[in-house]
Amino acid sequence: MAAEAGKKEEEMSKVKITSKTHVKPGKTIGRKECQLVTFDLPYLAFYYNQKLLFYKCGEFEDKVEKLKDGLRVVLEEFYQLGGKLGKDEEGVFRVEYDDDMGGVEVLEAIAEGIAVDELAAHEGTSSLKDLIPYNGVLNLEGLHRPLLSVQLTKLKDGMAVGCAFNHAILDGTSTWHFMSSWAQLCSGSNSVDVPPFLERTKARNTRVKLDLSLPPNPISSSPQLREKLFRFPEAAIDKIKSKVNSNPSSPASKPFSTFQSLAVHIWQHVTRARNLKPEDYTVFTVFADCRKRVDPPMPESYFGNLIQAIFTVTAAGLLVANSLDFGASAIQKAIEAHDGKAIEARNKEWEADPKIFEFKDAGINCVAVGSSPRFKVYDVDFGWGKPEGVRSGSNNRFDGMVYLYQGKSGGRSIDVEITLEAAAMEHLEKDEGFLMQL
Repeated sequence: MAAEAGKKEEEMSKVKITSKTHVKPGKTIGRKECQLVTFDLPYLAFYYNQKLLFYKCGEFEDKVEKLKDGLRVVLEEFYQLGGKLGKDEEGVFRVEYDDDMGGVEVLEAIAEGIAVDELAAHEGTSSLKDLIPYNGVLNLEGLHRPLLSVQLTKLKDGMAVGCAFNHAILDGTSTWHFMSSWAQLCSGSNSVDVPPFLERTKARNTRVKLDLSLPPNPISSSPQLREKLFRFPEAAIDKIKSKVNSNPSSPASKPFSTFQSLAVHIWQHVTRARNLKPEDYTVFTVFADCRKRVDPPMPESYFGNLIQAIFTVTAAGLLVANSLDFGASAIQKAIEAHDGKAIEARNKEWEADPKIFEFKDAGINCVAVGSSPRFKVYDVDFGWGKPEGVRSGSNNRFDGMVYLYQGKSGGRSIDVEITLEAAAMEHLEKDEGFLMQL
């Protein structure tokens, strides 16, 4: 079995880059500068955010040209992705764009030993690594590298589209706004339906000077981690939500949302799988979209980072011993309390003493949720059908990192990507209560 898995890994690693080009907007944009704001800056020491979509299709070369043509047009609106990071004379970070700059990097690759169904069935991410560019590249390197790199890989019976986005300039909402706009243009639209709102300083206009340079490559001493994809069909999601809502603490209490229900289900079972002591603290972290929370609210099309981490802390013993509504209530209260005033206070605190977080600073014994099942990832159809699968890359993963995606079967199904220490993952895989075997 191990030999077979090793062989599969070896096949997956046979990805050969055949060309590298750069794609720029199809029209003259001129010189543009856009200051990075308080919502963007903490992510400079994260890694590039990686997404992988794979499709069943033929005629690879024709499709590559179609994707490049669509990219030229979509960059006329999303031109910041064709720029670089820079600093002004006072040391404030910004996105700089000029028509002379390199644009978006496009790599073409071939991996004809890999079939689309093999990728769709694969539960880890290490073997997907070679299909996505910029593994282990920090966002700060955007001073010298493109802010978006795309790898188009020819598979046995289809194509993989691997993207690495500089996380210091955009969050998940902006990422999928860009991806869906690019797909619409490739599918025949003449223009972007909803252009990006590029005025970051409307959300925050405090100028924060940061003195940052690239750290030397740290030698990782982290424990062995494993990633796994768990697919929760509609029936399982409904069962979890019903269970969490079955015991309201008072008649007036607000029902728990699908997200809150699934979140506490994951948090409780991961905490159990870790075999923590009852007195050990555990932290649940969600990166919440603040577009509608800030005052004044920002449009959904706001392009940049407009997220903040919301933390919920409790003792492992309390979380595991109580019914699910205990943890769900704590998560719900933390999310609801994160209003415009709380966001403003967090920003002011950070601006007074800026701390650049590393991606793994989400808390002790944490479960940290990124991405969202609200993103319509399976609607990213470039003109040859919906993706067969959508995954995150290996960047920005640590013990307890969770990515949620819309399930391929649609409806209320949700795919859950979890990274854990190997021993805890082994326990979770055997936990029938977590798997919701129906």
